[in-house]
Amino acid sequence: MATRGCFIFGLLALVTLVTCADGLKPSRLLPFNRSSFPENFIFGAGSAAYQSEGAALIDGRGPSIWDTFVRKHPEKIADRSTGDVADDFYHHYKEDIKLMKKIGLDSFRFSISWSRILPKGKISGGVNPLGVKFYNDLINELLANGLRPFVTLIHFDPPQALEDEYGGFLSPRIVYDYLDYVDFCFKTFGDRVKLWVTMNEPNIFAMMGYSSGVLAPGRCSNYLGNCSAGNSATEPYIAIHNMLLCHSAAVKLYKEKYKVIQKGQIGITIASQWFIPKYNTPSDRLATSRAFDFYFGWVAHPVTYGDYPQSMRELVGSRLPKFSEEQSKILKGSFDFLTLNYYTTYYAESAPFTNTISHSYDTDMLAKSTPEKNGVPIGTPTALSWLYIYPKGLQELLLHVKENYNNPPIYITENGMADNGSLPLEVGLKDSMRIRYISSHLSHILKAIKKGVDVKSYYIWSFFDDFEWSSGYTIRFGITYVDYKNNNKRHLKYSAYWFKKFLLSSNN
Repeated sequence: MATRGCFIFGLLALVTLVTCADGLKPSRLLPFNRSSFPENFIFGAGSAAYQSEGAALIDGRGPSIWDTFVRKHPEKIADRSTGDVADDFYHHYKEDIKLMKKIGLDSFRFSISWSRILPKGKISGGVNPLGVKFYNDLINELLANGLRPFVTLIHFDPPQALEDEYGGFLSPRIVYDYLDYVDFCFKTFGDRVKLWVTMNEPNIFAMMGYSSGVLAPGRCSNYLGNCSAGNSATEPYIAIHNMLLCHSAAVKLYKEKYKVIQKGQIGITIASQWFIPKYNTPSDRLATSRAFDFYFGWVAHPVTYGDYPQSMRELVGSRLPKFSEEQSKILKGSFDFLTLNYYTTYYAESAPFTNTISHSYDTDMLAKSTPEKNGVPIGTPTALSWLYIYPKGLQELLLHVKENYNNPPIYITENGMADNGSLPLEVGLKDSMRIRYISSHLSHILKAIKKGVDVKSYYIWSFFDDFEWSSGYTIRFGITYVDYKNNNKRHLKYSAYWFKKFLLSSNN
């Protein structure tokens, strides 16, 4: 799968790669393995409940907004599939944990399905004992095999019951129900879970769930997409505002009630694409700054400084909700760590607003992003149209966060690339490009660490192929191949064996 003359190295080669304008090239061959990183650095892989668990209709689980979305809008899923079965992790978790141990992972990141624990979204609606048992068994199995559980409390999938009752994240009422839910999780699992994330990528959830309507709950203005309801000029800002209030309330609760006793830590995950100016002009440099504010700063600024970036305040105006003085105080510094999900980098250029364009999240930033310049892609293309391989962007992102957000501890919780989902087993296992992707990004993380960035972990996305939201099963992100046509049988890919070699090797 070599592209544009880039080198593909052997399965177990340990090399450092650097980026070039159009992809990846080999640099000097250097020793490069886990001992190159700080002693307590965590290496892991990740997953999410709706994408992997399956068992959607059994054992007392209530529907999430994704169960509704895939049935109401099957046309918005590339292969019209669902996560009803997915990887059937619910029944295969012991087998999967054995594979994680075989590879040598330190940790497994997973999310809890709120509606599996609380089918009606509320404590008052009843707790599902079988859901609680599943997560207790999963956590205990991980610990018994020497893996640290890293738990995300919500990953795009709030209960449908709360969506029906009051509009889910469009209502501030969700803060109280979310707080009851996370309190239950802290109390029930916190004696063993020491790393918590309040929610995954609220910026992506708001953009694609409430502005473009591509993801659940599928809301947008009719001038932007095929949505039955929504307002792309206001709802993404309202939804993320309530997500941030949920986050800060959960962190406050954890620190006041559980942290001292349980000795854990808590943070929030931010999707963190990097941007560079398309052309070296003042207007494109300003557009790049705005794009980053609207993408990453939308979450990072409030949890660090207590309010949205100034550029958002100026451009969105009265459509951007305001935090009260007390809310701002609770939000400011509301994390023990930030977690970043990085996949790619885009060019940004100025895109002035015109009267022919209706307001939306996308137009408010007055910037347009693109993966190409003068017909040349920013990096090596992949099976996903939006994902180009640009590892240097991760290093630049990490340095930017260090310099602009008080050098926080950073956990990298997603980094990966997709292959075509239709690849047969014998071809899908030979994922040389993924090996280069992982190795080159690890190289740039190491460079960032040497420049003073406090990076604590690296989690590959994902441990196994899974249901990838609007892409369904048309792409494969895993280091483990899932044979959906053969009882979801697992097969470690070349990348898994490469990672095993990386983790078990030493410079000594």
